[in-house]
Amino acid sequence: MSAHPGFAPAKVNLYLHVGDPGADGFHPIHSLMVFADLGDELTLSPTSELEFTVDGAFADGLGQENLVVRARDMLLALVGTPPPSFGLNLMKNLPIASGLGGGSADAAATLRLVSARLGLDPAGEPVARIARTLGSDVPACLGGQPVLASRRGDELTPAPAWPALNVVLVNPLVPTPTAAVYRAYDAAPSPSGANAPDLAPVISARDAAAILRTCRNDLEDPAVRLRPEIGEVLSLLAAQPETLLARMSGSGATCFALCENGPSAAALEARIQARAPHWWVRRSVLAGRR
Repeated sequence: MSAHPGFAPAKVNLYLHVGDPGADGFHPIHSLMVFADLGDELTLSPTSELEFTVDGAFADGLGQENLVVRARDMLLALVGTPPPSFGLNLMKNLPIASGLGGGSADAAATLRLVSARLGLDPAGEPVARIARTLGSDVPACLGGQPVLASRRGDELTPAPAWPALNVVLVNPLVPTPTAAVYRAYDAAPSPSGANAPDLAPVISARDAAAILRTCRNDLEDPAVRLRPEIGEVLSLLAAQPETLLARMSGSGATCFALCENGPSAAALEARIQARAPHWWVRRSVLAGRR
């Protein structure tokens, strides 16, 4: 068996509407989720015994208890026969707990790679059921296509026609645990709740920005209250001439600036890197849907 690479693209919430928690304690959401051309990298290789290793800029934040290992072990339990030996290496390029769905994307990449190694259909219901068990964002990450996510985030419908978008992603490298952000949200919930906006098909970044301005990230203000650094990022991005829209993704702390084209994003990336070299700053293209 040769080595098999897998890509775990970052997930970006272009908007995130959140409702009050239900009886089960979960908050309903409505969100447009899209995927970037940057992310973590996973490699499955032949080894003498099952192994998991992690490298990369953010490797120190991960141990053996993580979604990659959980996804692997759940697939092995599903097969139920003596497992073949293989190793998984994760190149952790994305900040941890950053609102980019890194852990969910890593789990999804694991499901794709390991299910194929075990002779399972990565698109089959047994694998999809494991994805739902692993977390609300994992089913969307497993598909890797622009989707509208509702309920807990696991009810997915295809997004409307949407162009590829040039963005600059910025994270001030402060932890923003999702549970803490939701607790802060519960202290001042959105009156609009998990409403579904009217999303017409668009063909340009400016049209996309105009529609997204009618939407929100309801976790943004709670996250800023917990971590004022996020507010500093948003204020800096919003003040730049290339920025059509500045918003936080997920529960933070990563924010994005939507730009009109690639050269605008490149110019913005260079300026933010020069202004704040201690931040994580990356230019990216978010995949569209025709």
